[in-house]
Amino acid sequence: MGGLLNGPSVSSEVEATLTRNASDYTWMAAAIGSQNAASYQLATEKPVMAIGGFNGSDPCPTLAQFKQYVTDGRIHYFLAGGGGPGGGNSAITTWVEATFKKVTVDGTTLYDLTQKAS
Repeated sequence: MGGLLNGPSVSSEVEATLTRNASDYTWMAAAIGSQNAASYQLATEKPVMAIGGFNGSDPCPTLAQFKQYVTDGRIHYFLAGGGGPGGGNSAITTWVEATFKKVTVDGTTLYDLTQKAS
């Protein structure tokens, strides 16, 4: 499943990667915007944090809150892309991209929030 309201389609390879050990986390992944997050949540039937509300422009959670969730081991992956105009959460994206290991699975970019970038 996937593609909800122009959200991404989720391949079986991406689904398998995201759901591996998903029960160890509060959120299997985090994505900018609920449209982006919804596609992954529907495809995997696992919790995905929708950063920034509907189109990703609301500043919720804050960067400090997001960092704490990651430090506490509550989120496994960050899903690159998504969100709409405004980008009230660009600081989260910038921090994730600078800090964590980038993984590409079947053309989808993920950041493993348990692995620091080398």
